[in-house]
Amino acid sequence: MTLPRRLSVNGDALAIEPAGAVTSLRTQPQHREDVELPANQDVAFPTIGGNAIELLVRIAPSTAPVVELDVLRSPNAEEYTRISCYRDRGMNESFAGARRRQSLVTIDTSRASIAADVRPRAPETAPVCLDEDEPWELRVFVDRSIVEVFVNGRQCLAVRVYPERDDSVGVVLRSQGSSSQLLSLDAWQMQNIY
Repeated sequence: MTLPRRLSVNGDALAIEPAGAVTSLRTQPQHREDVELPANQDVAFPTIGGNAIELLVRIAPSTAPVVELDVLRSPNAEEYTRISCYRDRGMNESFAGARRRQSLVTIDTSRASIAADVRPRAPETAPVCLDEDEPWELRVFVDRSIVEVFVNGRQCLAVRVYPERDDSVGVVLRSQGSSSQLLSLDAWQMQNIY
């Protein structure tokens, strides 16, 4: 179901990234940078979206308790798959003088489909330890019914989704509670591997 993964050791942490030449499938690149994400407002990217895309999202550290990224979103949010980043929501970790705080990432599929026969699952949740001033770096792959998220090169989550609507292709960001800064957003349409 998922991309092949390459595991390696990076200092004191396990590193995880897509294996193989997935970048060779990229087409139609788009780039945005330095976009403010006002508190409690959806920020849509009308020219970015699709059901076979790769996104590379970098979000600066902020006081926002959660920053959300919706993919496969229909125009009026009837359907969407939500990736949520919760900063500093776990135990602190110290190793070799470095201090990291545990954060959480979830993929919520509860609104991913309006189809009557689709039963949503509980959100997939995984911890990731970030340095205090480290931005969120999300590498997101959407392949029609699969959403896979690599987080700061140290964690990965994947879910299966079943969007019913043909227009469920949007990308939206939201900073909850206080504003955040989108450092950069790179997007590519992905070609078929066959």
